[in-house]
Amino acid sequence: MKFRLLHLAESPGSASPSRLVDADGREIEWVNRFLDMQQVRGLQPPSLRGYAHSLLHFVRWWSRQPGVDVMRLEAQQFTESTLLDYVRDQLNEHPKPSPQYINQRATMLRRLFRFCFEQDMPHASCVVRQQYWRRSPLGYGRRRAALADLHVKVPQRVIVPLQVNEVARFWASFRTARDLAIVALMLLNGLRSREVLAMKLEDICLAECRLRVRGKGRRERWMPLPPETIRVLECYLRTERPATTVAEAFVSLKAPARGRAMTSAGLRSLFRHHRSSSDTPNANAHRFRHTFASDMIRAGVSLPALMRLMGHAYIQTTLLYIQITPQDVFEEYTRAVAKLAADRGSAER
Repeated sequence: MKFRLLHLAESPGSASPSRLVDADGREIEWVNRFLDMQQVRGLQPPSLRGYAHSLLHFVRWWSRQPGVDVMRLEAQQFTESTLLDYVRDQLNEHPKPSPQYINQRATMLRRLFRFCFEQDMPHASCVVRQQYWRRSPLGYGRRRAALADLHVKVPQRVIVPLQVNEVARFWASFRTARDLAIVALMLLNGLRSREVLAMKLEDICLAECRLRVRGKGRRERWMPLPPETIRVLECYLRTERPATTVAEAFVSLKAPARGRAMTSAGLRSLFRHHRSSSDTPNANAHRFRHTFASDMIRAGVSLPALMRLMGHAYIQTTLLYIQITPQDVFEEYTRAVAKLAADRGSAER
């Protein structure tokens, strides 16, 4: 049986626009009820689409298992053993999903089970369970079970910023103020590509040299605008942006989409073209955000301030950008030795 996703252009505010259906167009009710609940929770459309695609991947896999009726979700058939088989089969896929995706899918399926049956997923005797002590923010805690088998080890994330010459080549390949403004917002303000596309004209306050950013989880933050970004933004808004009623700041400049809001696909195409023309294969949108964070750390910006600038919900995410290179170690050592030598010299006098 084949399954697919429908993305409805219009749907009630309490219903998910992404619907999972079978080959005959019948809805998979238990999946779509879960998606509706995420819509009510206020999940952002990109996150909701990610949930829907993950559930489509699971349903297609589960439909191939013997004795399973995908149209009906039964607790007896959906256990930790099922989840373990699902994780193992993903490790054999080609291309293999990243460990982060595998773990996210497993966590989402646990939430799905709790939503459908109002209880945790039944234990399986074949799964080895470990106990760990989980502390609360107040210092108290209790022993909880952890399923080590269902958590794929995630390799340590390495943040690799762009080199100065790569940034210069990529920057020089642009010919419009709009494209330069987009890159400036990512490189000098650390904005995500989604945040750039969601930016509205009312968010740009050039007279006050600041910018309102609509980030993840409907969180908003205000950021200062450096002079370089202000110059290219002014040039784009005054000379290039066509007359249109679209609220978004960045719109298409060429027909037939002229005057319409830029899309994610359009932005990816833009970066893909300039990566090729400037011979900078590593210059993707998020790599500019990494470069911004690394530059701020090197300039001495504190972690709490960088957390606010980046729009992170947790300080642990910001800590990923503190990666000391051998050159950094050498410079720190040189400064420390010079300071110690100066202190000893003053003490001897």
